[in-house]
Amino acid sequence: MKTGIINYGMGNLLSVYSAAEYVGGDVTYCNNKNDISECDKLILPGVGAFKDCVKNLRELGFWDVLNEEILTKKKIILGICLGMQVMAQKSYEDGEFEGFGWFDAEVIKIEPKDKNLKVPQIGWNNIKYDKDNPLFKGLPEKSEFYFVHSYYMNCKNKTDIKATCDYGITVTAAVNKENIFAVQFHPEKSQDYGLRVLKNFLTLNS
Repeated sequence: MKTGIINYGMGNLLSVYSAAEYVGGDVTYCNNKNDISECDKLILPGVGAFKDCVKNLRELGFWDVLNEEILTKKKIILGICLGMQVMAQKSYEDGEFEGFGWFDAEVIKIEPKDKNLKVPQIGWNNIKYDKDNPLFKGLPEKSEFYFVHSYYMNCKNKTDIKATCDYGITVTAAVNKENIFAVQFHPEKSQDYGLRVLKNFLTLNS
């Protein structure tokens, strides 16, 4: 099954590509909207500001195509970091901006109760995850992942949350609803555990 990494000018594409290929994925870049229909699965990476992510996806023609492929055709997708956040209804990063709305959620700033914790969260953190979710198959109970973010997805529907981490508050680390998967951490930077998550995604329904 071919997996397309969406290239909209934001995101650590080479690292994601290399990690996915390393675990046996048949991966390619989706450099324009027409490439998306040729892929069986999609990865939406992202690093940067929410509003720029939305702007680029719209200007490059990905926005409507992704809504069609994900919501109507039920193509499987994995969002990473900013690619997860843009799946929410809206973000309050530097204003108020609309996202895809695939999850009933808002993206808000991390405000730890412990003022010694710096924002952004940068570095390794343990997650608590749903053992029944296919993304986390084969992981030990204590698994560390690499995070770099100042904002997180605050889900209104708690059943969508499949993993959390503690950073002075409970932070959503992964979500899943039907064919839509997303993680706040960077699996491509998270060594063995991250590679396991990528492999689990790439082998879904194969």
